[in-house]
Amino acid sequence: MNPAPSLVCLPEGAPSRALALGSATLFDASTLPCSVDPAIRPLWTGAAIAAPVYPLACAPGDNLAIHIGIERAPRGSVLVVATGEYLAGYWGEVLTVAAEAAGIVGLVIDGGVRDVAALKARRFPVFSRGVSMRGTFKASVSSVGAPLLLGGVPAAAGDLLVADDDGVLILPRSAVERTLVDAEARAAKEKIMMEKLVSGATTLDLLGLGAWRNKV
Repeated sequence: MNPAPSLVCLPEGAPSRALALGSATLFDASTLPCSVDPAIRPLWTGAAIAAPVYPLACAPGDNLAIHIGIERAPRGSVLVVATGEYLAGYWGEVLTVAAEAAGIVGLVIDGGVRDVAALKARRFPVFSRGVSMRGTFKASVSSVGAPLLLGGVPAAAGDLLVADDDGVLILPRSAVERTLVDAEARAAKEKIMMEKLVSGATTLDLLGLGAWRNKV
């Protein structure tokens, strides 16, 4: 396995811009199949991440790749871990402390995690398919840093992952700036719409759906 690459540069301010917009607005603006399986949910309400991806793949019940990934991932990365949807406690408090010390900003895993109370108390952003107290072993490494599929979406090192209460999406690096610009325009348009709604307009009128009033 090769050592970790340096942190891939995203467009200036991309993570903070993405967090301000939210995953739902970004998804609509992207026009891409970038929405990760909605069964992968935040471990605690309000968890949010916007950061470059560092992908890892684990064999069922084996979390050795995660230990290696924490050592190799560039600071500021989010670990994106594919487990084949196997529910075990791949991640807990010890790995959270190790990740924080290494500058890792979050975890998205299609398997399970444990030590829920401790992870919530530390406010470390974790998105997982489930929770499991069952421990893991350390005997093999499927991949570290190589592209993979997570919840049906491609994930490569340096792609932009955005996750919040609405879900998780992964934007290819090549689509990040265009998506941010389109999402910002969409958000500005929606702000004007909501101001008009407060002033008495209706969604039927603002969306050009008024003709339906007389059809139902």
